Amino acid sequence: MNPTRMRIVQTVFGVFHHFELARELEHRSHLQTIYSTWPWTRLKREGLPRHRVRTFPSIHMAEMALNRSPLRNDWLSDELGYLNALAFDEWTSRQLAKAEPQPDALIGISGSSLKTGRELQRRGGIFVCDRGSSHQRFQQTILGEEYRRWGLAKRVSDPRDTAREEELYAMADAITVPSSFSARSFAEMGVPSSKVHLIPYGVMLDRFHRTTPQPEISERFEVVFAGQVSIRKGVPYLLEAFARLEHPDKRLRLMGPLEPELKSILHRFPAASVEFVGPVSQEVLASVMGSSHVLVLPSIEDGFGLVMGQAMACGCPVIASTNTGGSDLLTHEAEGYIVPIRDADAIRTRLQALIDTPGLHQSLSTAALARVQQLGGWTHYGDGWETLLHRLTGR
Repeated sequence: MNPTRMRIVQTVFGVFHHFELARELEHRSHLQTIYSTWPWTRLKREGLPRHRVRTFPSIHMAEMALNRSPLRNDWLSDELGYLNALAFDEWTSRQLAKAEPQPDALIGISGSSLKTGRELQRRGGIFVCDRGSSHQRFQQTILGEEYRRWGLAKRVSDPRDTAREEELYAMADAITVPSSFSARSFAEMGVPSSKVHLIPYGVMLDRFHRTTPQPEISERFEVVFAGQVSIRKGVPYLLEAFARLEHPDKRLRLMGPLEPELKSILHRFPAASVEFVGPVSQEVLASVMGSSHVLVLPSIEDGFGLVMGQAMACGCPVIASTNTGGSDLLTHEAEGYIVPIRDADAIRTRLQALIDTPGLHQSLSTAALARVQQLGGWTHYGDGWETLLHRLTGR
């Protein structure tokens, strides 16, 4: 066997960014198998050979059907989600026990592979927990505070999931995160920095470039948000900031699904010139970004925020909170701005400056386009993973 070639297995709920990684590992001849809770009928579009993909979809599909149903029940959804994690782990442990040859390493999305990872470690393999957000308890604490700020009695996560996550963090040989913010959250929760590895996501920009002209700011000011329109994403603070913005013809478009909890408090915010567009295709999103003057991502907690790089590729500067991957993507006051969380005044100040300062928007837009050329795509992401896996496995 080639001493630099590794046998890598992945486990993931659904897709997330793991199929981007799987394609990179397959291209480098490291991928042994990726296990997912989605059916092959959905996964075949991800472009991997069928023999590399194994699926365990029944429980996850039932959970998704329930969450889309008018009869959605949070308690039952939690039960199905937890059952899915346990059953998927039990199934993957059986698959890996009979895998030949045995994998060198398992990369499990956080919440998966507690039993599987531990058993692989006993056989001499490496287990990496891949966390796409902040530390689970950090996330639970900050979002719990946020729901209480808005008077919402909502549980952030199932306590069993939190306990399972923290057991995974302790057991894993390494933890990977996509942003400096995520890494800081682990440090704040007492996880040794030597165990946490930052590998920023790649940004595929082939579909994102300016295709529609931006109106003159003096004539109309266009603001866009992209992602889940939710309390977690800090949308209430954007609505507050936009309402106080001074411009005779302004518009805020929110692109993405509307969270029920946010919908329940929308009556508290002025709705003038605000459009809730809903989910859109990437082609539509690119068109809207290209015709907008700024994208705002004021998240309370956000592992990365791929939409920021996409907006920059369309010449659209970014205003992002400190609790995103913004500081890894852009330089404050060069391609956009980094603002504190929960700070509608800071968002409004930066938006108003774009309106009132001649030449500022053009300067930021030009810098954003230049910065995009330096961003690593998924090949760069694969390089980061390959380097880490070589180090961990000793190959």
